[in-house]
Amino acid sequence: MYVILGASGNTGHVVAKNLLARGQNVRVVGRNAAHLQSLGGEGAEIFIGDVLDATTLTKAFHKADAAYVMIPPNPTSNDVRAYEDRVSDAIAAAVLEAGVKHVVSLSSFGADKPSGTGPVAGLHDLEQKLKQINGANALHLRAGYFMENSLPQVGAIRMLGKVIGRLSPNLKLPMIATRDIGAAAADALLRLAFQGKQTQELQGQRDLDYSEAASIIGKAIGKPDLGYIHAPDDQIRAAMVQMGMSDNFAGLILEMASALNTGHMRTLEPRSASNTTPTKFETFVAESFVSAYRQQAAA
Repeated sequence: MYVILGASGNTGHVVAKNLLARGQNVRVVGRNAAHLQSLGGEGAEIFIGDVLDATTLTKAFHKADAAYVMIPPNPTSNDVRAYEDRVSDAIAAAVLEAGVKHVVSLSSFGADKPSGTGPVAGLHDLEQKLKQINGANALHLRAGYFMENSLPQVGAIRMLGKVIGRLSPNLKLPMIATRDIGAAAADALLRLAFQGKQTQELQGQRDLDYSEAASIIGKAIGKPDLGYIHAPDDQIRAAMVQMGMSDNFAGLILEMASALNTGHMRTLEPRSASNTTPTKFETFVAESFVSAYRQQAAA
C-alpha cells in the first residue's frame, strides 16, 4: 500500500495517478473529498485528514509500505514557519508510529541550509526530522524552481505589459515542471531502491533566467517584445498581498528570492542525466501558461 499526501496538488496528484496506472494499491490523503474523487474513480482509497494532526496521519499511514510526504503550501498563514513546523512534526510522528519503511519527501534545492531561504527552511526541518527516525528509509527530492511559479505573471502581463519579479534578470534557475517531480517520486516509490537517508536533486530540463522565460512567454502569447522588470521588494510585496497572500508569506518569498539572488540558495549537484527532467519550459508555456492567459482574457 502506498500513501500519498497532497494528492489533490500538483505533485501528489501525479504520484497517485502514476502508481494507479501501474496497478498499485494507493491511499490518497486530503482535507476535501471532492478534490480526491477523480483519483477514487481510478481505484484509489480516499482518506480524509488534516496534515496538522499526527493521530490522523498515523491512521492514514496504517499498513503503508511506502509514503509520499510533503508540506502543502499555506500562503494565507500569518506564521508560515510555525505552520510548516507543525506539519513536519505530524508527518515525522506518524511515520514513526505507523512504522513506514520507505518515505519519499518533496523537498527543494536550498534545503541544505537551516535558515535564510524563506519557506524552504521548513523543508530542511522536515528532512532533519525524518533523518532521526531509525528504520525508515527516506529519499528527499530536492526539486528546482517550479515552472508553475510563473503563472501569476498572467496578471502582471495583463496589467503592466511586462513580466515582473524580484529575481535578478540574468539569474539562471533550474526550472522544473511539477509533473516531472511527481513522475520522479512515483518512480522512486515503485523501485524502492533507496536505503538509509538520501537526497536527490531534480533540476528540470535546463537552467534559464527570467529574461529568457519572458521571451519564451512573449512569443507564445503573441507579444514577442515582452520583457522582464526587476522590481523592488515593496512593490512585489504589495502585489503578493493584493493577490491574497499574507504579509508573512510574502516576506518569506522575498527572503527566498534574496537567497537565490545571492547564491545562498543554489543547487549542489552537477547537472546529470539522473537529475535532469524532460519537460521544457517552452512545453509548459504552450500547454499551461497560454491557456491561463487566454482564460483571463476571456474573463
